[in-house]
Amino acid sequence: MLASLRPPARVRRALIALALGLAMAAIFVADTMTEYAVAAAVFHTAVILVAVRWFSPRAVVALALACIALTVVSFGLTPAGLYSVGLVNTGISILAIGITAYLGLKMVAAQAAAHAAQARLLQIARATSLGALTGSIAHEVNQPLAAIVTSGHACQRWLAQQPPQLEKAGQALQRILADAERASNVVTRIRGMARGEAPRRQRFDLEEAARDMVALSRGALDARGIAVRWDAAPGLPPAWADRVQVQQIVGNLLLNAIDAIDTAGPGGVPEIILSLRRPGPEQLELCVTDSGIGLDPAVQAHLFDAFWSTKSQGMGLGLTLCRSMAEAHGGRVWAAPRADGRRGASFHVSLPALRDNAA
Repeated sequence: MLASLRPPARVRRALIALALGLAMAAIFVADTMTEYAVAAAVFHTAVILVAVRWFSPRAVVALALACIALTVVSFGLTPAGLYSVGLVNTGISILAIGITAYLGLKMVAAQAAAHAAQARLLQIARATSLGALTGSIAHEVNQPLAAIVTSGHACQRWLAQQPPQLEKAGQALQRILADAERASNVVTRIRGMARGEAPRRQRFDLEEAARDMVALSRGALDARGIAVRWDAAPGLPPAWADRVQVQQIVGNLLLNAIDAIDTAGPGGVPEIILSLRRPGPEQLELCVTDSGIGLDPAVQAHLFDAFWSTKSQGMGLGLTLCRSMAEAHGGRVWAAPRADGRRGASFHVSLPALRDNAA
């Protein structure tokens, strides 16, 4: 409600420019009417600091030059005080204005470079997550390819008979087409995740999207003997989010769960539980629970910090990526111990649900 009452960015900038102009006029009057010993012009630095936040570098430079010009004019119009003291104060004020503008622009440039670097690192994190799934992806793609080869040989045999068994050959061709489409869908999902495409909200079945990621992870799960258990509430509405990004979140959490079970070593039942709930009318919650080593409080405090990882080969960006993507949809990601008191950890993801009355 409050956000909808805020004026547009262009109007806000105009209001801020007006406020800065009034502030500069007030500083000019104060600097002119007081004695040389009062260096009121130095307060122009506050104007520069505000301008750096809202305006382009060129506008900030122009504003800094205007402040310097006002300082020089004010020095010439000042009626009282020691001239030598005023000359020193004017020089100091001009120097302060110039340094403030320079450092402010440098700070903004550094922030822009940091944001660009973070975006690039998140893209690398996506590729790294996909790299960790390489074996499972190959397993998932090889299954339909092997089925295509088998059905192709069967089709050849049916056609080679005398007379040819056209009906059974046609059935084999249908299986080939279905398996080819399944392999194509796997490749399409991988390509979309690797591109890091901009979020595109759509309605989709959250459970189906999560099952797709479990299928991609099937090779890693089977190699470690990890069972996957589902606990989905009935009648869940569709999710309203970017399906590819949600699948990236689920894929990252599945990889972390597999690593946690690996670290825990033998003992207990290696399993991952995927739960889906509807905590609110416009909210869905997905939970990935593992039977790993659990969460130490010292570790839990830093789980979502960038470049912090408990893995020797980890980049520390997987959970940071999950959090940024969830928050971009108005959701969040958090970690907690298992609710049943057993060893392990639970990672929860909240996402927007499609409203019941939405088209």
